[in-house]
Amino acid sequence: MTSLVAIRQRTDVIAHAVWNPAWLRRRPKPLRIAIRAVSIALLILFVLWLVLFVTKGRFLKHPFESIAGSILHREVRIDGDFNLYFAPIDIRFKAEKMRISNPDWARGKDLFTADLIDTRIRTFPLILGRQKIRWLTLRNSTLALEWDAKGEHNSWTFSEEKGKPFHLPLIERGSVIDTTLAYRDPRLQLFADIAVQTVKARESRFDSDIRFTGTGTMRARPFTLSGSLLSPNETVAGGRNRLALHAQAARTTLDVAGTLPGATQIEGADLRFGVRGFNIADLGDFLGIAVPATRSYHLDSALTYVGGTWKFTALKGVFGDSDLAGSLQIAIPNDRLKLTADLRTEMLDILDAGPFIGYDPERLDAMGAKGAIRQVGGRPRVLPDATLRIDAIGRFDADVHYRVKKVRAESFPLSDIDLTLGLDRSLLTLKPFKANLAGGILTADIALNAREPAVLTSYDIRLSPTPMGRLLARFGVDESGTSGTLSARVQLQGMGDSLRQSLGTSNGRIVVILPQGTFWTRNIQLAELDFGTFIQKMFEKKLKDPVQINCGLIGFTVRNGIAAADPILIDTSKNVILGYGGFSFKSEALDMSVRADAKTFSLFSGQSPIGVDGYFAAPRIDPISGELVTRAGAGLGLGIFASPLAGLLAFIDPGDAKAAACGPVLAGARAAAQKTDKGKPRTDVGAGTTAKSKDGRQPLDRAEEQRKKFKG
Repeated sequence: MTSLVAIRQRTDVIAHAVWNPAWLRRRPKPLRIAIRAVSIALLILFVLWLVLFVTKGRFLKHPFESIAGSILHREVRIDGDFNLYFAPIDIRFKAEKMRISNPDWARGKDLFTADLIDTRIRTFPLILGRQKIRWLTLRNSTLALEWDAKGEHNSWTFSEEKGKPFHLPLIERGSVIDTTLAYRDPRLQLFADIAVQTVKARESRFDSDIRFTGTGTMRARPFTLSGSLLSPNETVAGGRNRLALHAQAARTTLDVAGTLPGATQIEGADLRFGVRGFNIADLGDFLGIAVPATRSYHLDSALTYVGGTWKFTALKGVFGDSDLAGSLQIAIPNDRLKLTADLRTEMLDILDAGPFIGYDPERLDAMGAKGAIRQVGGRPRVLPDATLRIDAIGRFDADVHYRVKKVRAESFPLSDIDLTLGLDRSLLTLKPFKANLAGGILTADIALNAREPAVLTSYDIRLSPTPMGRLLARFGVDESGTSGTLSARVQLQGMGDSLRQSLGTSNGRIVVILPQGTFWTRNIQLAELDFGTFIQKMFEKKLKDPVQINCGLIGFTVRNGIAAADPILIDTSKNVILGYGGFSFKSEALDMSVRADAKTFSLFSGQSPIGVDGYFAAPRIDPISGELVTRAGAGLGLGIFASPLAGLLAFIDPGDAKAAACGPVLAGARAAAQKTDKGKPRTDVGAGTTAKSKDGRQPLDRAEEQRKKFKG
């Protein structure tokens, strides 16, 4: 009895010494209580850790199924072995024959199944809300990721709220054996099946090679992909993973290669990106966004992912016969894709600009400039009618800055293009557009508003005073003898999402103004369109005197796609040039006449209207009008029945043309505001109608066939 009491007393002394050491007894009582509470909590945690470590947490299998199922609102079941414990700090989780069910609406029964999932999760990042997996092993597993038909819910968002994008946890290392991934998104029309397999490397600096292959369709377009993720031995010590990806779809090939910080860690990746194909619009079609069409192309760039943004930097490549460089970013702020680009081209071939406005790149590639012309109903057409995909531009926004140093073109000297393209929720703007055209500044503001079912397109195009000698040098105009300039403005608004549709329904005004200057053609003096003077000078070989222009206005009023002269009036030192008629954006038909009335006496001056007809793609100049034939017949008759000298009387112009008041001309005023130099209203100019001229001298729309051609 004495011995038992002694043992108990000794035990009490030991316990008192453990829980009440001398240093603790010297502390204030509240502090002693706090320290004891913390010590007890740590002791309990240690005991729990020890129990879990020894038992591997197998006894938590059924509670885990119940709790996980309740949180996920899904059935969670594990039919094999189960481990859940700390080893020593990271969480070790292992489950055999595990499955997580799908929601009722999903096509597949299960979201996830695996014969084995074995992983170690870093504890402290998990406490902070980040999933970081040190290593993961999957064997004979399936993962079925699926969106519903409306795009509102998905199989991996475990709540009733709207589905969220899928984010892989950061996995430093992984081993995947006989695993498949299925992805279904009816709204994007994306369906893919991917098989993943880990292969142990031999005689290589890499200890494993995670390979994947897959097939699928996107917007009914099939594609294949393959690649590998090579995990270096030093990954666990903070190394990097080498990624190689190859994808191909129809005429587009894509390659990505480089290194990742972790097996699934894209943030901070160092990658190279390459894509090539026949038309970059094919790539846009897969993504469901509208990008300009191109001829065959290939592009390469550095690629990284930072802060939710894909960055394509040091981009270089070619499209058609033109170069391209710059940078591109793709982000999804507020769940809406945003494309931002800063691009530049040193030399742009004019054929490569054609697809930007709707020309078929394959026709241009095969036929050159002739590929821009099509035969429709036996008539040539040059205006492109490719429509912009309204559904596609509604899916993303864009801010693109594009600069071109020089344009390779046969007809016009164009350079220093600087444009900004904006896209904001189906409002597409080209504002501003600036370019150097033969020394003049061409600017444009163009807007395509597709926010409403009826697409409204507006054009405002301006050309500052431009030297005609440089502008028309390739059309026979001599630069050294031409001092005249021209300026122009086009203001049109029409309905339609293609160039043809919008112009064919447009209303507005087109104006070209010619201030005082000289004009000289090297070959033929067509500038004044004085047929008699031309014949006379042609026989005398006097083609070197420039035309003296006082002022000129070439104006058209456009109504529902039909442009009518309003007015055409050019005052030169010798003649007053008048024009009538117009043209059609609908059928691209031309039906105009231009005549030159002499201010002074002119011998051999037929003074007959010269017809301009045909089509935009095939214009014709017809100097033999009915009036000229009549006058020639009269001259021939007089020559036979009177004398040869009398025959010349039919070709004499009395020189009574009324000079123009240049003020309204230079102001671009309509025909109703034009006056003679005496201040009287003009009644001899085209007044915004395609009907014949007021004096009856030049009938237009001469027959029903001509009217049908003109109005399309």
